[in-house]
Amino acid sequence: MSKKIAVITGGSRGLGKSAALHLARQGVDVVITYQSRAADAEAVVAEIQALGGQAAALALDVSQSAGFAAFAAQLRQTLAEQWQRADFDFLVNNAGIGIHAAFADTSEAQFDQLMNIQLKGPFFLTQALLPLIADGGRILNVSTGLTRFALPGYAAYAAMKGGVEVLTRYLAKELGPRGIAVNVIAPGAIETDFGGGLVRDNEQVNAHIAAQTALGRVGRPDDIGGAIATLLSDGAAWVNGQRVEASGGMFL
Repeated sequence: MSKKIAVITGGSRGLGKSAALHLARQGVDVVITYQSRAADAEAVVAEIQALGGQAAALALDVSQSAGFAAFAAQLRQTLAEQWQRADFDFLVNNAGIGIHAAFADTSEAQFDQLMNIQLKGPFFLTQALLPLIADGGRILNVSTGLTRFALPGYAAYAAMKGGVEVLTRYLAKELGPRGIAVNVIAPGAIETDFGGGLVRDNEQVNAHIAAQTALGRVGRPDDIGGAIATLLSDGAAWVNGQRVEASGGMFL
């Protein structure tokens, strides 16, 4: 039986990198995408190879949907050359950015950037990759705890992720005949360089969130990487159309 293959967008750092390494430890091979950090991406590939897995890194700008057909063709070629396969098993729509701006101050340019990356990107990238996703495979979209609780400054960002959560249910319904399960994971606040590293680097923000989290600390990338790997494990195959929050119990 051939090994499973996961495609993870934005896999050169943060949650995507953690997910790639957790999956590799489970015996899953990985294709990660990166926008500009080629050296970081290749370092992740090297780490996966050191674990005994196969991996590849491909450039992709998820904000540019016009490039998705060419990316799909490149991915098809990579799968054929490196794995002798015409398809892959898991798609993790992880790539994204964070913009913190009060609703009253959010510009149309910021809104459009968030929409292109967080909502339009996953919508049309998934569409472009459908022919390459194996029947019985899985799609996991990444959302945010901010769709359940509201923190000032994230109106546009959370609105896009709310769209992703609705889209997830529709994908689960429409791809069901192919046996493809589709879920969404919603991380809470995580210590990464996301959004300028606010949660990681601002002690007051970090302490405030920890105080509002049942498990008493802010999340770490490995908390989410492990959760992603669990949701893509054989034991979670019957979970479908669900929003799974991984926040340590924020704002319960």
